[in-house]
Amino acid sequence: MLSSQSFVHISFFQPPAFLLMGIPGMEAVHGWISIPFSSMYTVALTGNGLILLAVRRTPSLHQPMYYFLSMLALTDVGLTLSTMPTTLAVLWFDHRLIGFNACLVQMFFLHSFSVVESSVLLAMSFDRVVAISNPLRYAAVLTNNVIIRIGLAIVARATLSLFPVPFLLKRLNFCPNKTLLACADITINILYGLYVVLSTGGIDSLLIVLSYTLILHTVMGLASPRERIRALNTCVSHILAVFAFFIPGITMSMIHRFGRHLPHMVHALVAYVYLVVPPVLNPIIYSVKSKPIREAMLRVLRGGGQS
Repeated sequence: MLSSQSFVHISFFQPPAFLLMGIPGMEAVHGWISIPFSSMYTVALTGNGLILLAVRRTPSLHQPMYYFLSMLALTDVGLTLSTMPTTLAVLWFDHRLIGFNACLVQMFFLHSFSVVESSVLLAMSFDRVVAISNPLRYAAVLTNNVIIRIGLAIVARATLSLFPVPFLLKRLNFCPNKTLLACADITINILYGLYVVLSTGGIDSLLIVLSYTLILHTVMGLASPRERIRALNTCVSHILAVFAFFIPGITMSMIHRFGRHLPHMVHALVAYVYLVVPPVLNPIIYSVKSKPIREAMLRVLRGGGQS
């Protein structure tokens, strides 16, 4: 990255639009690549939409665990809609330009939903800790008011964390080539980005690990092996959802920091996996591993009544 001192004779420049690259090196087969992407977006929107309808229409699912699952599904819908229009526009129509302000708005919502998803997964781990460690007080601790406050705190946390980002980008002098490349000192942006990552996903992942340490300590104290297995089975879906979100995220961060020598295609594919795969996998995981959710989703598909 060139420093701002190299451009002291160039006036401040912000392009009216940026050029979206799609998947570099695979432009000739973008049409074919659009087929799996379209399928994944369809699965993500349909699956998460079904979860939301299933929980809403099934009184027996009006419990804290399923309310948090609804938050996760709603977040996945938002994350999907944040990337779907521009991704499919590039793959279907080769429409590669995105306005400067539109790019900033998309970036804000994309990263905000990522922070929300991390926070919801943390809240779900707290739910499991209370349910397993103190089941008699589960309903008293996680009341509807508490769940609403947790949801509002999650949204506020994501909004406040990402709110400065568009303004930090708007102050930069960009290179006059329609790519998202700043010809200026971006030290503040890098430091703030690192702060956001550590204060959200970093802390959340550590607290999730701590939560499962407490869960394992409680489960190992149960007398019956059957009770241990039953308690752990209630956590399987959440553990898989955590892996589906954090493993691609960690992989993307590692490649971004240490894999600059890798082809641009690898960076693009890993980024797409991080953004597209979790919203696709989460409804599949919960529909397969959770019998109440699976049955409620099937009733929605059949147009059945409440249960």
